[in-house]
Amino acid sequence: MTDDPVERLRDAINSGDPDEVADCFTDDYTAVFPLRPADDFTGSEQVRRNWAAIFAGMPGLRARVLRRAMSGDELWSEWELVGPGPTDQPALAGPVVMTIRGGRISWARFYLGAVILPSP
Repeated sequence: MTDDPVERLRDAINSGDPDEVADCFTDDYTAVFPLRPADDFTGSEQVRRNWAAIFAGMPGLRARVLRRAMSGDELWSEWELVGPGPTDQPALAGPVVMTIRGGRISWARFYLGAVILPSP
């Protein structure tokens, strides 16, 4: 297991195990979704429930981290979540700003959005 919180989260998502994903977050973790404020929540248990639903609906989902920068306890990263299937096209993409405490994510602001591909 890596000490890098972004790599740890990526690996946990790629494992398909919602408990591994939830373990990347502090118990008092706060999630902020500026484009969907009704989705804001607090707590790693909600992380587990959310990822259990995501994995059930999209088995084989994979995460890629394209870029990241860290200053102090603030970490900025750019993500792609690739849906199952042979096309290897991103289903969700965008930046996530995180605060790290004790090696775990304690706060995050998500700007991920659905990727709409052009028609063939």
